[in-house]
Amino acid sequence: MSIIVTPSGQACGATVTGIDLSHPLNGEQVAEIRAAWLDHHVLAFPGQGISDDDLERFTLSFGGFGHDPFFDPIEGRKHIAAIRRDADETSPLFAENWHSDWSFQEHPPAGTCLRGITIPPMGGDTLFSNQHAALDVMPSDMREKLEGKVAIHSAQMAYAPDGAYGEKDEGRSMAIRPDESARETQLHPLIRAHAETGRLGLFSCMGYIIGFEGMSQLEALPLLQELYAWQSREEFIYRHKWEADMLVMWDNRSVLHCATGGYEGHDRLLHRTTIAASG
Repeated sequence: MSIIVTPSGQACGATVTGIDLSHPLNGEQVAEIRAAWLDHHVLAFPGQGISDDDLERFTLSFGGFGHDPFFDPIEGRKHIAAIRRDADETSPLFAENWHSDWSFQEHPPAGTCLRGITIPPMGGDTLFSNQHAALDVMPSDMREKLEGKVAIHSAQMAYAPDGAYGEKDEGRSMAIRPDESARETQLHPLIRAHAETGRLGLFSCMGYIIGFEGMSQLEALPLLQELYAWQSREEFIYRHKWEADMLVMWDNRSVLHCATGGYEGHDRLLHRTTIAASG
């Protein structure tokens, strides 16, 4: 029996039913899920009472594990991180700015998997922005300014000791590990072909992109701000609402994402893996 894929009706995203992820996937199932993933960019699998073993096995069905440089893994695991916020936590919301996971790496992860464990009764939606769609309808004069640009990526603003999650970030339940290595830089084309589909899209955004090769900061900053405003327009966005026992996988090569709050006074816990880049 084939999986059932129900599009969200928004800019991207679909729900997948008709499959039990607590059991190993066969080759046909992996191919069906991958095809849906490449088509819709974000897949949600509701009603999946899976374990961490199941989460790891699912991740490995789509590639190796990605490297998570600034999170400590949960106890007893090497590749699972806890995305956690306690009910009484007052630190700034984690990951509330648009980004593509670990875009500052030489080989950023192809995808991310997130397993919902403790889900608040309200709030906590994740937003996704379709970066193929953002490029497809970009005004020609704006696209001309971006064509051929090579972006400089770095984690310094987030994970350096003086970054947002650095030494002054206190009272956070997540096991974030800032480090001087966050100041390193990596170059990626801003407009690039998807590694599997060949479709052109925008890759990452201001935050992890700190400038453009061959441009001064004075020149680059207004362009980055203009780009960021365009990438996060409402018409490109899918708003994902979480449920307990839901698994979500998204394509970091196709979408940006960001967290939202609105669940003050409630615990929230999800377990996360990344899917390594292919090739």
